[in-house]
Amino acid sequence: MENKNIKKANLAGFCYGVKRAIDLTTSIKQENPDMNVFTFGELIHNNQVIENLEKLGIKVIHDVNEITNPENSICVIRTHGATPQDINKIREKGCKILDATCVDVKKVQEKAKSLIEEGYKLIIIGKINHPEVIGIKAHAEENSDEKSIVLASVDDIEEHLEEIKSAKKIGIVIQTTQKTENLQKILAHVAQYAKELKVYNTICKTTSNRQKEAKALAKEVDLMIVVGSKTSANTSHLAEILSEITTTIHIETEKEIDNYKELIEKAQNIGVTAGASTPEYIITNVIDTIKLKGEI
Repeated sequence: MENKNIKKANLAGFCYGVKRAIDLTTSIKQENPDMNVFTFGELIHNNQVIENLEKLGIKVIHDVNEITNPENSICVIRTHGATPQDINKIREKGCKILDATCVDVKKVQEKAKSLIEEGYKLIIIGKINHPEVIGIKAHAEENSDEKSIVLASVDDIEEHLEEIKSAKKIGIVIQTTQKTENLQKILAHVAQYAKELKVYNTICKTTSNRQKEAKALAKEVDLMIVVGSKTSANTSHLAEILSEITTTIHIETEKEIDNYKELIEKAQNIGVTAGASTPEYIITNVIDTIKLKGEI
C-alpha cells in the first residue's frame, strides 16, 4: 500500500456517558476489591471494553438470579438503563446498586413517563429489542395501564395505524442514538394522523454532532472507516449514514483491515470515525496499522 492521507474525525470514540460509566465501574471495583461487582447487561456495546472489565473481575450478568451473594455484591446498571422492575428485583435481593445509566437516557425515560402521565399516546422511535428502548418503555408504563408504541422505521407505522389514528393526542420521544433522518421520516408520516402532537427530540447532542462531522468528512475522502462494535446502535447508524455519501466499511478492530485490503489500497484519502463506545487505543491501532501496511 502507498502512503495514505488519513484524517480522523475529532468526535470519534468515547462520549461522556460511556466514559462516566467506565470510570464509575472501575473505581467502585478498585474501592471494593473484596466485593463482587457485576454489570446488569453489558455496560456498553464494545467487546474489548467488556473483556477488559472482566480482567478486573467485573462480570456481566443478565438475570437477577445470577447474583448468588447479594450482601457482598454491587450491581452496576448499564449505560442504556434498566427496567424499574429489574432494578427493584436487584434491590429486593439485597444487592447494592450503582446507577451508571447515561444522563441523556435518563432524560428520555423522564420525558416518556411525563407524556403518558399527560394523556398522550406515546410513540418511541427506536429498535424495539434495544436495551435502551426496553428501559424507556418500561419506565414510561410503570404506573400506567397505557401501552406505548415502538417504531423502528416508517415501515412499522402500518401495524399500529389504527392506534395512531384513534389517539386524541400523540407524544414522541426517540432513542438517543437514532438517526435524525429516521425521526424526520416517521414524524412526517405520523403528523398526517395526529390531532395533537408533542415531540421531544431526545437524540443526544453528541450523537447528532458526531454524525454531522462524519458526514462532512465523508464528502472529502474516497473511503470512510467506521470503528466500533457491530452491536453498537450509534456506530451502526454512522456506517449507514456515511455509506450513502462515500464508500464505507465498518470494522471492530485493526484485525479486520485485511478483509478490505483492495478498498483500502485504492483509496488515497481515508476518513476515520468511531462510535461512542469505541476506546481511543482501538482507533489508534486502526490508523497505525493502515500506515504500517502502506510502508511495507
